[in-house]
Amino acid sequence: MILREKIEQEIRERGPIPFSRYMEMCLYHPELGYYSRQAEQFGKAGDFYTSSDVHAVFGRLLARQFEEMWRVLGSPEKIVLLEFGPGRGLFAQDVLHWSRKKFPEFFDALHYALVESSPALQQRLERTLSEYVEAGKAWLCPPDEDLGNYVSALRGNHSEEGGDVHADGKPTSVPVLIFANEFFDALPFEVISSEGELRIDAYHGHFVETWAPASRQEVEFLDRYSIHPDQGERVEAPLIAQQYMSRITKAANRGFILLIDYGYTRDEQLAGRHRGTITAFRQHSVSADPYEAPGEQDITAHVNFTALSAVAERNGMQVQKLLTQSQFLMGIGETNQFADAFEECRLPQERAKVALQLKHLVTPAGMGESFHVLLASKGVDEAMVAKLAGMSFTKAQP
Repeated sequence: MILREKIEQEIRERGPIPFSRYMEMCLYHPELGYYSRQAEQFGKAGDFYTSSDVHAVFGRLLARQFEEMWRVLGSPEKIVLLEFGPGRGLFAQDVLHWSRKKFPEFFDALHYALVESSPALQQRLERTLSEYVEAGKAWLCPPDEDLGNYVSALRGNHSEEGGDVHADGKPTSVPVLIFANEFFDALPFEVISSEGELRIDAYHGHFVETWAPASRQEVEFLDRYSIHPDQGERVEAPLIAQQYMSRITKAANRGFILLIDYGYTRDEQLAGRHRGTITAFRQHSVSADPYEAPGEQDITAHVNFTALSAVAERNGMQVQKLLTQSQFLMGIGETNQFADAFEECRLPQERAKVALQLKHLVTPAGMGESFHVLLASKGVDEAMVAKLAGMSFTKAQP
């Protein structure tokens, strides 16, 4: 049975389903979902590029920033880096490799945990990171595990089991760096119009859109973080992203959360932008039709950073001003004139190729302006956070 037939069967049994359920099945069905298939989704042979597909410098720059965060936290003997949605593991590979080469003290303290729900990608991660998995430096996390309990276990806060201990005998809290690149845009969301909440029905082999009254939670989300759509408009209500952000921020007792994704603020929506951002990706082609090829195309929507920031603040985190990826990477790279990118280039043509790849990461024509960076911290001096290299490029800006 193909995925379309499975979705139609569920609709027959349950009636019209919310768009979030349709999207969940399309992307995360255990056997037939987009991220569960053995096919390549990333890079030139796949459907889209992530920053790690462009050049290893993305991971190298972030390794430099993670090392600085570790020093701001007091250079603890152990720190956990928890990555959500690691895909093929290229970013983790670049961070671990560059940290071992350039920041050996940080590398010794680093423990890299990866949260990935796709069985196919879990296998790929184990192959890509086999060297670090076998050494106990990296490992896969159960995706459905309670994050608070799991992070506590990762910290090893037990003096009898090797956890760090203060002079008074009390266990310390091992800090956590939580990282997610293009993760929140692929979490299932609801779609709201002036007619209510979108439901998906099936009729003669075709998916049909119907509408039901919006729930109280959906209306409250629009009231607080988004806009109520005008006639003919649609907006997303990413309630699952809110729940996930709450779990993540509650789990981070001390440390940093760094999210990179394409998205918007509520002010931008009020100005008339980013209303209805559902997008499907297939073989590097963009479509607005999420029903065309269930399980064979990626489905995303832009991230509501206003809503995610509010959740972080409610859970005791200090949230920095939203940056573009360009500002963030330029701030990190300025410290050594992007030597991380060019160090292994031996010929002029190699430098020229890397310069073009770097340009794609930081310029408006590439990923530089469309992707944004949300940085939040807990248990860290805010003045020290503001001095991080990634935050420095905006200091002279108005």
